[in-house]
Amino acid sequence: MSKIVFGIDVGGTAIKCGCFSEGGELLEKNELPTRKENSGEYILSDISEYIKNMLVKMELRLSDVLGVGIGVPGSVTDDKTVNKCVNLGWGRFNVADRFAALLGVSSEKIFVGNDANMAALGEYWKGSAKDCHSVMMITVGTGVGGGLIIGGRPFNGFNGAAAEIGHMPIVEGLDFACNCGKTGCLEQVASAAGIARLAGRQNAKEVFDAAKAGDEKMEQIVEKASMYIGRALACCAAVADPECFVIGGGVSAAGEYFIDKIRKYYKMQVFHPSRDTRIVRAVLGNDAGMYGAAKLVLE
Repeated sequence: MSKIVFGIDVGGTAIKCGCFSEGGELLEKNELPTRKENSGEYILSDISEYIKNMLVKMELRLSDVLGVGIGVPGSVTDDKTVNKCVNLGWGRFNVADRFAALLGVSSEKIFVGNDANMAALGEYWKGSAKDCHSVMMITVGTGVGGGLIIGGRPFNGFNGAAAEIGHMPIVEGLDFACNCGKTGCLEQVASAAGIARLAGRQNAKEVFDAAKAGDEKMEQIVEKASMYIGRALACCAAVADPECFVIGGGVSAAGEYFIDKIRKYYKMQVFHPSRDTRIVRAVLGNDAGMYGAAKLVLE
């Protein structure tokens, strides 16, 4: 067998683990619970043990592993240092160095990126944006994340915070703070949690179902979320001008009903050269980050 690659997507409740061939074929995928006890100290060791067990199962050695890609929910600098992952309890440290020591390989074999960037890279490689040169993905879930791919590579920015679209301060009139401590962030009105909070419902699905059924109040909340996402994409187009926008995350399950509204408000607010930029729905679902992390190694 040729060398293999592992793509790991670390989420707040689960870790998606994919084993890929050197040619990019998914050989096997599994899921581990995210153990966040003691400031998340078990997360990397659990991933290391998973990989070691997989190698035993496949009758392979560490030398057969081309590399391991890891997507994490936080900003990551180019030297593979994570600058806090509050949902995991992590502070600032070099993920590649620590994980390489656990696995027993060189840190040069470990690749680390922001989870939204990994999802964007996955959609660029195997998903709805695979024919595009530059892609910006927006993940609308519990929060609002973003990833930017230019020429097949994630763009992290100097502080590892590029494409953090959820914290664009573009919303006026709010009297409560975002989880980041600021007021006026996009995700306060456009995330699943934000939409549900504004509607006084348990979850965003209830809001969309009611809006589709003709509930005027719920329709107004969906329109508001769509308008602000459209505005955020227009701002992104004015800076990065990607070939394609991809909408992913749990809220994207609302389908074309939601995407069409975003397209409408984007066209109303964007600078005219970027007016016809495609806005499409992600197709890889929760596997996108796993694919992207593997692609990070293969690149």
